[in-house]
Amino acid sequence: MEYSRIEIGQKASITKTFTDDDVRQFAQISNDVNPLHLNDDYAKKSIFKKRIVHGILTCGLISAVLANKLPGEGTIYLAQEVRFNAPVFLGDSITAMCEVIEKRDDKNIIKLNTICTNQEGQVVISGIATVKKS
Repeated sequence: MEYSRIEIGQKASITKTFTDDDVRQFAQISNDVNPLHLNDDYAKKSIFKKRIVHGILTCGLISAVLANKLPGEGTIYLAQEVRFNAPVFLGDSITAMCEVIEKRDDKNIIKLNTICTNQEGQVVISGIATVKKS
């Protein structure tokens, strides 16, 4: 989408259900092998009582929205403020929603509110993304 066609308040989203295979592949790629993500027995003893999806893996959905939908192709990620509000468990369906909240026309920079919610509508991640539209 061309920068000039992007408007304050415009939104886009994507949804994904996270699986055991997703978590294991991400652990292998990232080298984050924390047993909280990979070991059922270990996770049962944690505050979460079961395995959780890597927070940064979940954040990847925000990147997918920015790259593929809004602003879309040619987007350059400059910054991301992120708060992990609640855990994401295996089998959770997470929707990442990005909403344009600010534009800086002299540099084609866009700020977006970024929210990830689970299938129950609970906010699991919140923050602000700053991107440049080439």
